Amino acid sequence: MTSLSRRNLLRAGVAGGVAGVLFEAPAFSSAGTRPVLTHGVQSGDATADSAIVWSRADRPGRLWVQVSRRPDFRGSRVVRGPILTPDTGLTGKLKLGHLPAGSRLHYRVRAESLDRPGLFSAPLTGSFTTAPVRRENIRFVWTGDVVGQGWGIDPAYGGLKIFESMRRRRPDFLLHSGDTVYADGPLAETVTLPDGRVWRNVVSEEKLKVAETLDEYRGQYAYNLLDPAYKAFAAEVPQLNQWDDHEVTNNWYPGEILDDARYTEKRVDVLAGRAHQAYHEWVPTPKNQGPVYRKISYGPLLDVFVLDMRTFKDVNDGNTYADPKRGLLGAQQREWLIRGLRESRATWKVIANDLPIGLVVPDGAAAQEGVAQGDPGAPLGRELEFARVLRDAHRRGVTGIVFLTADVHYTAAHHYDPARAAVQDFTPFWEFVSGPAHAGAFGPNALDGTFGPKAVFVNAPPVANTSPASGFQHFGEVEIDARTGAFTVNLRDRDGKSLWSTVIRS
Repeated sequence: MTSLSRRNLLRAGVAGGVAGVLFEAPAFSSAGTRPVLTHGVQSGDATADSAIVWSRADRPGRLWVQVSRRPDFRGSRVVRGPILTPDTGLTGKLKLGHLPAGSRLHYRVRAESLDRPGLFSAPLTGSFTTAPVRRENIRFVWTGDVVGQGWGIDPAYGGLKIFESMRRRRPDFLLHSGDTVYADGPLAETVTLPDGRVWRNVVSEEKLKVAETLDEYRGQYAYNLLDPAYKAFAAEVPQLNQWDDHEVTNNWYPGEILDDARYTEKRVDVLAGRAHQAYHEWVPTPKNQGPVYRKISYGPLLDVFVLDMRTFKDVNDGNTYADPKRGLLGAQQREWLIRGLRESRATWKVIANDLPIGLVVPDGAAAQEGVAQGDPGAPLGRELEFARVLRDAHRRGVTGIVFLTADVHYTAAHHYDPARAAVQDFTPFWEFVSGPAHAGAFGPNALDGTFGPKAVFVNAPPVANTSPASGFQHFGEVEIDARTGAFTVNLRDRDGKSLWSTVIRS
């Protein structure tokens, strides 16, 4: 049975109101007993007329969702969802359609017993905002990197407090820039901080080792939902999630064979298949398989292009090749992005890139994980495909491109300008970095001069792997004004305090 370790049961109860199994249904006779929804509710990919709703039960059952404009559910409609089975870890999600645009909607989820039809779980409620179709004010937040580098849930330090700070900003959605879990980051029960204080992690069996099996990958997501701030945020704010490396293992790429003694399964493709299944089971994504790049439109002011920089990623080498067919995106996604930017009529085109454009992100001594490699000259390696994207947008007169990312575990504002660059065939743009949500803090990373970046603001810790107790946890916030179209960015700390802000005008 998958369970919390005995000595941590009480601590887990404080963190999430959960005792016993983390996600796996125990053996029992369900006759005459009500199903229980075990890990709250979540919503995701809220468009102008649809949204995904997610939950999980403690046994097989039928998911039902009630949705209404009103919190008292008067005038609601009830939608029958999927049957929750062990094949999906007893999770399920339902796409609600025919929703009113630009509206705050309330939903209520129940699970119906298969043994006794008509016997339902106690309901859980949530809410989300659908995307507008007209010019309306938009506010959203972004961050990444949750429970990394050994820093798990410690209620004494506020747990995953940043999610409560984001919830209080009342955003229309969260852009989660990847590393939604750290499947390769086991937790110890205690960590001694530099000043002698002790960080005490809530632990589960799945978090005591690197994830390799499907159940171990499932347990990464179940763990995060033990935290009350995380769970409350997920119930109120729809998510727009990206798939990155730590959902599988650090800096992975397709075809990689691991040289890591912690793993009995060395084939990354095998691990990625299991991780991909768990990700789509536990995250409110719009599909259950395949690449995860997509565009979400928020009326005439905003299009969000969510990239998948992992599924088609080439090998991590020195990143100095001249082959334009290689890269991070793959040919089909690259053309999709170029075409999408050309065709977009939105004032602002946000490109959600889970790997930064101009920051050097090494993978060991000689290889590169990201787009840049530190050579400030003409584009090389993975820079080639982004040079092409930016060149095409420039020649087509596309404006309003902004990149949003996380990954490097600090927050920064970078302005890119051809006047400072090795290439001039692009329009100046901003890239904003914000994170980690709850992980070790690092940085700052070196900038690569190819696209002429300038670090306008940086907030990074004094030493590597600074704990969440020291405050270098960050999220970013974007507000778009319906009247003027102004794009305001605030880079905020764990408590929601703005550290730096700027206003960009179209």
